[in-house]
Amino acid sequence: MDLAACLPWLLAPASGAAEHHLAPWAAWHGRLMVLAWAVLLPLGVLVARFFKVMPGQDWPRRRDHKAWWHAHRTLQTAGLAAMAAALWLAWGRGGGATAAARWHAGMGLAVAVLGALQALGGWLRGSKGGPTDPRGMRGDHYDMSRRRIVFELLHKGLGYLALLLAVATVALGLAVADAPRWMWLGVGLWWIAWVVAFAVLQRQGRCIDTYQSIWGPANLHPGNRRPPIGWGVRRQDSAMDPSLFRTWRSMPQASDRKIRYIRHDDT
Repeated sequence: MDLAACLPWLLAPASGAAEHHLAPWAAWHGRLMVLAWAVLLPLGVLVARFFKVMPGQDWPRRRDHKAWWHAHRTLQTAGLAAMAAALWLAWGRGGGATAAARWHAGMGLAVAVLGALQALGGWLRGSKGGPTDPRGMRGDHYDMSRRRIVFELLHKGLGYLALLLAVATVALGLAVADAPRWMWLGVGLWWIAWVVAFAVLQRQGRCIDTYQSIWGPANLHPGNRRPPIGWGVRRQDSAMDPSLFRTWRSMPQASDRKIRYIRHDDT
């Protein structure tokens, strides 16, 4: 098919209208929201779910590879910043809006609240702890305290809920704006690629438990004695391999019982 012949069809609004007019603030609002909720934030989810152990990493001998964390934090921060700018552009401009536009605004506000809660949860997730924490072994994550468990349940659950709602909100926004066909195709193909990548990586078993990616599978680590949080999370059977560790030391756990802990090779 001749691309030149297809170009007018791709550039035309999805409704078939002869022209497409959109206020500059609305155009930039849409671009920034698509950048945030269709590109940056979904990529951050993929990184956090599937790259806690990097390809080629000698896990569990080499643990706590922080590349995923830095990438996740950067992508989510950039995505939330783009979202905030898009909200600022659209704030107070709903006069005379259609019913579909009002639905889009309400759904968008809900997505924004969920995004803000994700950022707030990150600040309130508690301390790390463990053998590599200079502040000491005790920590919310290492001990898997109630605070940490609640954080992980909410962070993961609300995160996926926000993504699902964002898909519907972006699609409704494209419809309200009567976006050109190429935008529908581009966003749709991108989401299909994201879902395919998610399915392939999940099938490959790359969704490795955060706790084990940091501290390994030894059953002396307290978090390995409880089920992982989330669906489809891969966890190696808890065991102690003396070849993976260097020294031992005793410290009180949350229950004030004495328990022997392990210091990692890469401390």
